Amino acid sequence: MFIRLTDDEEAIDEVFSNFFTSECGPETVREAASTGFDRALWDRLGQTGAAAMSAPESVGGGGADLGTLALAVGHLGRTLAPLPLIEHAVATRLLARLAPDHALLASLIEGTAIATLALQSDNPQQLVPAGAIADVVLWRTGDEIRIGSGGAPGEVLNNLADLPLNRRNLDELCTETLSGDSETFDLAIAEWQALMATALVGSGFAALKLGVDYVQERYQFDKLIGTFQSLQHGLADASTGVEGADLLAKRAIWALDTDQPNALTLPSMAMIFAAESALSSAATSLQYHGGYGFAEEYDIQLYYRRAKGWPMQYGPVGPELQRLADLLITTGAH
Repeated sequence: MFIRLTDDEEAIDEVFSNFFTSECGPETVREAASTGFDRALWDRLGQTGAAAMSAPESVGGGGADLGTLALAVGHLGRTLAPLPLIEHAVATRLLARLAPDHALLASLIEGTAIATLALQSDNPQQLVPAGAIADVVLWRTGDEIRIGSGGAPGEVLNNLADLPLNRRNLDELCTETLSGDSETFDLAIAEWQALMATALVGSGFAALKLGVDYVQERYQFDKLIGTFQSLQHGLADASTGVEGADLLAKRAIWALDTDQPNALTLPSMAMIFAAESALSSAATSLQYHGGYGFAEEYDIQLYYRRAKGWPMQYGPVGPELQRLADLLITTGAH
């Protein structure tokens, strides 16, 4: 696995860094809080080709690998952009694998329709990431993979992280069974986990920077609080965690792109560790802001709430740890 970006990857990274920095400041995140989605921003992102960049060229996509998509997702995480890029990209890739001639693919590639995954198997009524805005949902029932389309409810279930979440009754959608097996869906779940880990790492780095910047401005007892050793230790610990999560997320993306034996276990590890590290980074920075950290006027609370809410879309960590342990014992992959 090579961590250093190629010249082409650096150029792509710069494009998305400039896009998210210029198009999605904290005010954009706040304005989209009621729905968790900014349609105008989604349309502008579509002009960069991000929505379909990792779909195969044979269906009109960009043909990029998951690692290239992760460059965009990392900047989405740093800015908390209210966009369903992870869900849409993974669901589009899955549909392209299973039914490259499917009638819905064209609108997904264009970004005029939004797709998502229902992450829980065999549950016809469940909380779905981007469920409030998704036109197309893919899910698994037994050994079957199904796709459903229908009007997005538009209404958001109130949640801590201001995400476009809602429950979807999958049985009420216009449903079609796709050819494929459960392992294909497992791969899509792993892609979602690895990209979610990438977004969490981005948010962790941004939260850490907010904390570092604040302790270099705030005075207490006539001294900058950044000179207090205990605060330095806390920030160093948070930095170590996020850096480690970054390496693990990159390794998970690489494992998926290169079809490694641990391609289904590393993404789970990465998501779990990134969730812990991003929350630790945000919590440390929020604490060092003092009472200001809880005020809506300060940006750090946005990062704390996303660090809490993003991984909860997948479900409780306990069952996932058990599933991961079962996979490791069964496959022997590490």
